[in-house]
Amino acid sequence: MLFRGSNDFLHNTDLVRFIAKPCALALKVQANGPQKAQPNAILEKVFTAITKHPDEKRLEGLSKQLDWDVRSIQRWFRQRRNQEKPSTLTKFCESTWRFTFYLYIFTYGVRFLKKAPWLWNTRQCWAGYPYQPLTPDTHYYYIVELSFYWSLMFSQFIDIKRKDFSIMFTHHIVTIMLINLSYINNWIRAGTMTLCLHDSADVVLEAAKMANYCKYQKLSDFLFLTFAVVFIVSRLFMYPFWVLNTTLFEMYEALGNFPAMWILNIMLLILQILHCFWSYLILKAAYKVIAKGKVVKDERSDVESSSDEEDSVPRSKTPQSLTTTNGTGGTNGTNGYLTGGTCSEEH
Repeated sequence: MLFRGSNDFLHNTDLVRFIAKPCALALKVQANGPQKAQPNAILEKVFTAITKHPDEKRLEGLSKQLDWDVRSIQRWFRQRRNQEKPSTLTKFCESTWRFTFYLYIFTYGVRFLKKAPWLWNTRQCWAGYPYQPLTPDTHYYYIVELSFYWSLMFSQFIDIKRKDFSIMFTHHIVTIMLINLSYINNWIRAGTMTLCLHDSADVVLEAAKMANYCKYQKLSDFLFLTFAVVFIVSRLFMYPFWVLNTTLFEMYEALGNFPAMWILNIMLLILQILHCFWSYLILKAAYKVIAKGKVVKDERSDVESSSDEEDSVPRSKTPQSLTTTNGTGGTNGTNGYLTGGTCSEEH
């Protein structure tokens, strides 16, 4: 499965090479990444060998050594960190891959569940338990979903670390444990409903990201609002009244009380807590979309930006001419002077 941080693998998939990338180029998705920091041997050595986030004491030392002010050095490190982030084209291809996967697995789940009696009567999840046959379709559904969530969990460690790392890590761990626990105990009927329910909103989310990368703002806003509705309906209404109801109450009535049941329900309730937290963030963003007319910056953005990046040339602490001693103009600079500019932001 795809690891999110493995850009080399992503570029080599047939879907990306023959579909996603040509579509991105046709839609004029930017292939360039964030602003690059101009080469500087001293700062590069610190960045690669010592730290990517220098503290105040180190910044002061570099400031004296290079005769730059601290803000210019901070800006260089910020741009150098952003330089390693994926370009908009890479992110578009990644979203295309995810959109394709979610659309496929959600369609597969709906096609499978619409013929299942427990979709319409959740008490059927426990009818005849534990002698419920494991069909090849169910086995395939579980294996594909489990593989995907394992890939998401491992990719967090090689991907850009986001602000919600711990929350997403918790979500992936709980999801993997739930898939394994339900498979081992043959609770696959409730498991298939849970999986399909969670995939429904992700399809729309990836579509909204793709529209945003293409700079189709109105379409992106519409898809984001659609995602917000689907997420809240599926996670705050259907999930508790459909899945939690059958695992907390109907399962207890049919099978009685046993330890594994409470382990299952504790993990399902942890997911519900995460749903509530994400719904709060989504509602805040949706309100801003309606109030301001555009999708606001994603708080998990993997690209750093700052108002400090207004200046295009690092400022020296001592007055000096724009023309340096070796004849290079100040706009290009010497001793590693960089050209600034604002960094792009992922919405």
